[in-house]
Amino acid sequence: MNFLGYQGGLFKLFEWISKFAYVNVLWMAFSFIGLIIFGFFPATIAMFTIVRKWIMGDTDISIFKQFWSIYKQEFIKSNLLGLLLILVAGIIYVNLIYIEANTGNLLVLTHIPLYLFMFAFILTVIYLFPVYVHYDVKFFQMFKNSFLIMIINPIYTLMMILGIIGTYYGLSLVPGLIFFFGGSALTYIIMWPSYQAFQKVEKKKEKTVETNS
Repeated sequence: MNFLGYQGGLFKLFEWISKFAYVNVLWMAFSFIGLIIFGFFPATIAMFTIVRKWIMGDTDISIFKQFWSIYKQEFIKSNLLGLLLILVAGIIYVNLIYIEANTGNLLVLTHIPLYLFMFAFILTVIYLFPVYVHYDVKFFQMFKNSFLIMIINPIYTLMMILGIIGTYYGLSLVPGLIFFFGGSALTYIIMWPSYQAFQKVEKKKEKTVETNS
């Protein structure tokens, strides 16, 4: 056994564990700094930005400097996005309550399309944060891109769902780990398949351009 190699591997492992824990703590701290209501979305965008850079191979960035820079830069835009998401979620919730209160009439038939819309909305939102940090597009284009990428990449979407469920159950076995890895682990679970999906879409675009030229 190569002992030095083993030590190097352990060092790398602990280095990444500390990085994920640090980003998670920053995410929670900056969410609280913004009183959660105004801090959650810019902190989440900052965390996705850092994890995206790691996935792309830029692993030596200054985490705090990058986090603080993105947090400030995206504070207003990310909160506007958050407000829009909360409004849509509120409309869905009100519709669910109304339908549940009127189950004895034909409104019961609207359950299925509403549940389908909810499912599509949740999956679109899962892609929304990766799309936000990867593409420079306007709000509605962001939603459109997220929905289309989700639809045309069912394997990566399934990977995300299974990853989220697995991470949830894994962390629930040791609840104390949620404080250190809850957000950052889920961010990686979402960002990695998303980035692969983005690469796949971009390769298809390149092939289409080459074919048409």
